[in-house]
Amino acid sequence: MTGYATAAADLPRGTLALELRSVNSRYLDIQLRIAEELRASEPLLRELIAARIARGKVECRISFNANAAAAGATALNAGALQGLRRLADQARREFPDAGPLRLADVLRWPGVIADAPQDEAALRAAALGHARAALDELCAARAREGEKLAQNIAARVDEMERRMAAVAPLVPEAVAAFQAKLAQRLREALGSADDERVRVEIAVFAMKSDVDEELTRLAAHLGEVRRTLAQGGPVGKRLDFLAQELNREANTLASKAAAAAIADAALELKLLIEQMREQVQNIE
Repeated sequence: MTGYATAAADLPRGTLALELRSVNSRYLDIQLRIAEELRASEPLLRELIAARIARGKVECRISFNANAAAAGATALNAGALQGLRRLADQARREFPDAGPLRLADVLRWPGVIADAPQDEAALRAAALGHARAALDELCAARAREGEKLAQNIAARVDEMERRMAAVAPLVPEAVAAFQAKLAQRLREALGSADDERVRVEIAVFAMKSDVDEELTRLAAHLGEVRRTLAQGGPVGKRLDFLAQELNREANTLASKAAAAAIADAALELKLLIEQMREQVQNIE
């Protein structure tokens, strides 16, 4: 299922921005694009997403932009200054005519200016907190879409049950009519003396054209689809399996059809099942 959510926060050290989006996929695929300052949070973010989402391609982007005031929050490294002073004294003894160090030279010396330490723990905690909020929003959007998809699938199930109810009364009449036509053709081909052969052929045809079992299985599978939709939770894979079984029974029904009306109904069932399968691919 698809969804989109964002979260942002102004922190003392800069601005944190988070974006979550998901698209349809048969499996769970998590892609993270995280700022270097938060790279250590990647395992926790993966666990957080996997605990809430079981199916779909999820992309998570987190950026952190340090503000100018925070970037300027620097300090002099006392240890580096002492080391530089010792080096300057040694150099002055070797070169007594050398001039004193200028302030600009001191500030440019490596290690003299130290950036203010950043509170990495606080930054990670803020990122995870906003990730949870964005994930709540994303899951709510996916749930709304899931409800619409469930209604769509339920409508397809209703239509399939109506088609099956219309087909059921046609089966005995179609079989009886075809048996009579078959018996007449067999008698014309074999002669009236071989009635036993005619009865055997008709019995074989009746057995091959009996679709009661297929209609019963179709009804059972459709009932299971309804129960699966009603129970909620991650049901996409189970619905996908049921759609495959429905398609199998519809194929058998079409192959056994003893009349054009039954064959047409089987084809309409296959179309509805395929439409349902397309929707099922989007359900978690």
